[in-house]
Amino acid sequence: MTQQHQYRAHVAWEGNLGTGTARYAGYSRDYRMHVEGKPDLAGSSDPAFRGDPARHNPEDLLLGAISACHMLFYLSLCAQAGVVVEAYEDAAEAVMRTEPGGGGRFESVTLHPRVRIAAGSDAALAAQLHARAHALCFIANSCSVPIAHQPEIATGGDGR
Repeated sequence: MTQQHQYRAHVAWEGNLGTGTARYAGYSRDYRMHVEGKPDLAGSSDPAFRGDPARHNPEDLLLGAISACHMLFYLSLCAQAGVVVEAYEDAAEAVMRTEPGGGGRFESVTLHPRVRIAAGSDAALAAQLHARAHALCFIANSCSVPIAHQPEIATGGDGR
């Protein structure tokens, strides 16, 4: 049985420096995202687009969402399969290309999960579960960008 889940976010621009958007260079790209019951997120555009480098930008958030969703599905699958994960980190990367007219799109996303499993856990199964996690990931299933995975699996006794 399928279920529908709803999400709400309130995004408000905070960048009116006194003249609104009267000039392209005359306003800040800062915004604040509010999700009920959670801390606000301060955002801006990427510095390449006149944004504040100290704030999260939508491109960072998309990449982080893909990585986090994959990780959460992966951990769940490992738990169900008897693979004991002791540590997980991902150095995810993305490539975005802009077009002369101002638009653009992500061309690729590559996840680089480094997973440490407990001695006695099946390393081959741990590696295979990344494909299943990708197939289940809500965020990846919502993206048209190709998403690759280059996992590294180490056993607890490997010293990594």
